[in-house]
Amino acid sequence: MHTTTKNLAILGSTGSIGTQTLEVLEGLNNKDLFNVQSMSCGGNIELFVNQIKKFRPERVCVGTQEGAREIKSIFKNLEVFYGEEGLIELADDKTLDIMLTGTSGYVGLKPTLKAISNGVDIALANKETLVMAGNIVTAAARKNSVNILPVDSEHSAILQSSNGKYELLNKIIITASGGPFLHRSPDEIKNCTAADALKHPRWNMGKKITIDSATLMNKGLEVIEAHHLFNLPYEKIEVVIHPESLVHSAVEFKDGSTVAQIGVPSMHIPIQYALTYPNRETGIKSNSFNFVGQTLTFEKPDFEKFPCLKLAFEAGKTGGTMPVVLNAANEISVHKFLKGEIGMGDIFKTVQKEMENHKVIQNPTLDEIFEVDKETRNRVSNAPCSGRLQSN
Repeated sequence: MHTTTKNLAILGSTGSIGTQTLEVLEGLNNKDLFNVQSMSCGGNIELFVNQIKKFRPERVCVGTQEGAREIKSIFKNLEVFYGEEGLIELADDKTLDIMLTGTSGYVGLKPTLKAISNGVDIALANKETLVMAGNIVTAAARKNSVNILPVDSEHSAILQSSNGKYELLNKIIITASGGPFLHRSPDEIKNCTAADALKHPRWNMGKKITIDSATLMNKGLEVIEAHHLFNLPYEKIEVVIHPESLVHSAVEFKDGSTVAQIGVPSMHIPIQYALTYPNRETGIKSNSFNFVGQTLTFEKPDFEKFPCLKLAFEAGKTGGTMPVVLNAANEISVHKFLKGEIGMGDIFKTVQKEMENHKVIQNPTLDEIFEVDKETRNRVSNAPCSGRLQSN
């Protein structure tokens, strides 16, 4: 029986992960499990105001100073911060028990490290935190006896299947739907439009992550995350294509036994499991998985069709600042593709070129990581575009 209420911070409460996290909290049978101590949002002030009224946090952060003034004019007694420094201020709260990092981009890294330094457990839904600085983040977590609990469905499946006993694993198997181009030729993929790439057959996600799913870069970033989360070498991380998206990932133990987590696609389950780990609480229940009539298929990924996945493995194995370059070059390239400035095949070419020209810094400091990230983004942003016009 739980008697202690946990103080929770939610970074990115108006985003997809944040809004679903609040749905999880509302759905819990035991309403005393969590107290929403603090929340942040980027720019959706209207939704944020409604969330504040419902969950009554003590401290909040918004993206801009103007937004902070607007919030303060409505909630006179609320502590209001803004910008990246405001996020760090929210994280620098020693009364917190757990913080959910649901922001997108590198802005989530510094607040996460600040919370870890205070001994606060992290429910992590921000890829950049581990892709950019996995060694630094995990070392800080070990030093402060902090749990980093994954929110991504694939990594949550590994946590659930292994019950956190990573030292007993022989390998992990990360599943990928294959996206909209699984059965298309390499030439068709290179010449596709943004509208084609955004038609994901299984998941309804934001545009950037949907394009990453179409190139399989998203799976590559998850491989790098998994390396840091579960302390396994890349040789023991396998990616398999699973179009049905019902097996969310699996683990093979050293004795040869394989355990998988299966269920209908739902982010509520991994969010709730990360928040309540190692317990399982009664709350929002997704539709039950019906074994009858299901067909589960698996195949190897085609690196010719999806070369971005291969680049991610190479970046991870190289280590140092190479994953920083991979992530930054990909993100800017995806934005340019969505605007019709480059073709889909140019995403891979750009990332590959940046990686080939990068002089790796092993064991980089945070300042070096952010500098490499900034330089890469600027270089890719200012590179000539192919002039390809596409439908969004």
